Amino acid sequence: MRTILAILLCTAALFAAGDNSGRRAPGFALPDAKMQVFDLADYRGKIVVLEFLQTACPHCAGFADVLGRVQQKYGDKVAILAVVNSGGDNQNTVAQYISGHGITYPVLFDAGQMQYSYVRSMRFDTPSVFLIDASGTIKNDWGYSLTTRDIFEGNALMSEIDSLLAGKATPRKTKK
Repeated sequence: MRTILAILLCTAALFAAGDNSGRRAPGFALPDAKMQVFDLADYRGKIVVLEFLQTACPHCAGFADVLGRVQQKYGDKVAILAVVNSGGDNQNTVAQYISGHGITYPVLFDAGQMQYSYVRSMRFDTPSVFLIDASGTIKNDWGYSLTTRDIFEGNALMSEIDSLLAGKATPRKTKK
């Protein structure tokens, strides 16, 4: 009986670890290339799209276009923050990425700790994106895969944002 209970508890913990929805978004304050610090708390009251990217990632480059459309459609109602890991990118690669994609939202540098507090894994797919509601709760998250392509290449992210703005619960994602 104890063995079965232990297995059930471990299984529940594993499922909970992979599900970020409903979890308070971990706070952070990270610099951009100009050393301006951006704090998640400053965006309370707005929906935040938080992206983890690598400048050499082709899917991240395509997602930059989607985020540009999000920015045009929603303006100040939605904040977009992108985060790169300073172990894989530097000021030069980020500056080229920003210039090449016409990015106007902040691209922040992380040493990995903040990223880990969201992804909760040492390995993850890029791009990865978290949708945070106005009260600071993670409503959904996606890593790039065949099943999430419409988030990263189509209009599904805007549908999720529309649902949040309308005060509706966003449907739970399919697993990454």
